[in-house]
Amino acid sequence: MVEQPLDHDDLVDHATLQEKMHTPICLDESITGVRRAEHALNMKSCRMINIKIGRVGGYSQALAIHDLCYSRDVPVWCGGMLESGVGRAHNIALASLPGFTLPGDISASSRYFEKDVIVPEVCVSPDGTVDVPTRPGLGFDVDLAYIDANTRIAERMERNGRL
Repeated sequence: MVEQPLDHDDLVDHATLQEKMHTPICLDESITGVRRAEHALNMKSCRMINIKIGRVGGYSQALAIHDLCYSRDVPVWCGGMLESGVGRAHNIALASLPGFTLPGDISASSRYFEKDVIVPEVCVSPDGTVDVPTRPGLGFDVDLAYIDANTRIAERMERNGRL
C-alpha cells in the first residue's frame, strides 16, 4: 500500500491516482469520521483505511468506520497516536474486531513510557503480536497508586455531599 500520498483533504486527486495504480492507497489523515470514510469509498479514493480513534472523533466513529469498511470488504488497520495505556487499551479492543486484517500500530507500553498508567503493561510478543485481554471492560486497570505518587497538585470537588 501507499499511505496518504496526497493532501489530507483531497479525495478527488486520491481517486484519480488510485484509478491509475495497482498498489492500494490507504487513507489516513483524510479519514476524520464515518461520513468522510463513506465519501472516500464512494469516490474510490482508496482501497484501505487507517483508523485512529483520536483522529476520527472517538470510539463510536471508529467502530462505525470499521463496520462500513467491513461491509464493503475494505481492509482497515489501527493506527496509534502515542497514547498512554488507557488509549492503547482502546486501540487493542478496536484492532481485535474482524475487519482489522492488516498489522496495526500498537506498541508496547515501554516503547514510549518508562512506566505506563495501566496494569498489566501492554507487551509485544516476539512474533510481533499483542494479546487481547479477556477480562471484562478493556482488560486493564489504571494504576492509581502510581498516578497518586506522581501527582503534584490535586483538587477534589465535592459532588452530592461526597468527595
